[in-house]
Amino acid sequence: MSIQQPPGHVLPARAAAKMEAAMAVGAFAIGTGEFAIMGLMPDIANNLHLSEPEVGHAISAYALGVMVGAPVLAILGAKLLRKHLLLLLMALYALGNLATAFTPTFGSLIAFRFISGLPHGAYFGIAAVVASSMVPSNKRAGAVARVMMGLTLAMLLGNPIATFLGQFFGWRSAFALVGLIALLTIALVWQFVPDRRDEPRSDPRKELRAFTKPQVWMALAIGAIGFAGMFCVFSYLAPTMLEVTRVTPQWIPVGLAAFGVGGIIGNIAGGKLFDRLQFRAVGVVLIWSIAVLLFFPLAAGSLWGVTLGIGLVGTMVALAAPLQIRLMDIAHEAPSLAAASNHAAFNLANALGPWFGGMAITAGLGWTSTGYIGAATALVGLGVYLLARRMKGGE
Repeated sequence: MSIQQPPGHVLPARAAAKMEAAMAVGAFAIGTGEFAIMGLMPDIANNLHLSEPEVGHAISAYALGVMVGAPVLAILGAKLLRKHLLLLLMALYALGNLATAFTPTFGSLIAFRFISGLPHGAYFGIAAVVASSMVPSNKRAGAVARVMMGLTLAMLLGNPIATFLGQFFGWRSAFALVGLIALLTIALVWQFVPDRRDEPRSDPRKELRAFTKPQVWMALAIGAIGFAGMFCVFSYLAPTMLEVTRVTPQWIPVGLAAFGVGGIIGNIAGGKLFDRLQFRAVGVVLIWSIAVLLFFPLAAGSLWGVTLGIGLVGTMVALAAPLQIRLMDIAHEAPSLAAASNHAAFNLANALGPWFGGMAITAGLGWTSTGYIGAATALVGLGVYLLARRMKGGE
């Protein structure tokens, strides 16, 4: 039986922890499903007779699905109870990943990755709203960060495990695992996320009107451009380790785990920075991002260097929490759409990063050129941030 939430009351600490953990399992599934393809890029390329940059198109297809699905599903589901919408979104995610596990061709891989991406942003957006609405107002950021911890744990554990399974049992097994975790999430959300029959229903027209604010679009642009560098490097980590660092495939999960450690550090640091600096935290993270992206090509020649370098790139996740809270604050009339659109922006970055990196690699600039291309996108993101600070409504 699912929990009934008393009207107008926050959840007791223990019930809130169970609710956050249930939604964090979904975040873990989504994080594993999103990043697994990056660690298995050489395996998928060999199995489907493709080049690594062509497999990068599947990454971009997933990101495109997020960009389309985040605003569309958030608006279409505005009249549903948030718990019911979470269940539907996770069911769609399970379906997309199980279909990916059985895909026969490159064309169907592209289609199923697009479908898998559709619920991604809306799930995170609704989960953030649910988590922040059931705790005291001074604990909102912590609640959202704990749900997002599932995503960073996916970087640390889910992605290396999926890569390990894919290397030994075939890359399809990784996506089958993601589908099963998504089904587990459905059971946990049903059990531990409260039924809030009294929750305010969203008005799609009001949500859309909130997006007439220039600062909303500036925040989305910062995420879409400034975050692209992380995906530019991370998407091609596996072939970079094979071709530049010259390690055996068994070392790839170590690199992925290092990225995950960086992601966890970044997730914690991003929340603390925002609490202390507010919107200025975004500028600090972007400057840091430029530095670590420029360091990565210099470090990629050795195993310890590439491990440190990709770990530092992982700390760029610190950008997520400040932009998430920033959007929810400036688009307070559209919390669901704003939170979902933040993930759409980050997945536009996930599409742009592999695309830019793939063009540089195809042009013969080498695998480590992704670091320099990524630093350039972070620099542009910093420019957008500085422009936002000068505009009305900036801080």
